[in-house]
Amino acid sequence: MLPPKMLEGLNEQLTQLFGEGPQKTQEEVKKSINVLLQGAFSRLDLVTREEFEAQKEVLMRTRAMVEQLEQQVKQLESSLQAKSGE
Repeated sequence: MLPPKMLEGLNEQLTQLFGEGPQKTQEEVKKSINVLLQGAFSRLDLVTREEFEAQKEVLMRTRAMVEQLEQQVKQLESSLQAKSGE
């Protein structure tokens, strides 16, 4: 779910597009837009910035580990070829 501050910001921008009107009407429009946005965003597969950064770190560590293992495999293959060539 999106942070409430982001939704409030979107609501403010959309409300400004509707111009000045009676306060009650603006409040109703804000609530309706908020409900629409919540529904739209809840159907999307979104993650927070914190979740994204955490997964990025995991991926970077995994990539480094895979590269290290690739080097080890190359070294083992080289040593096996050297032993079989003797």
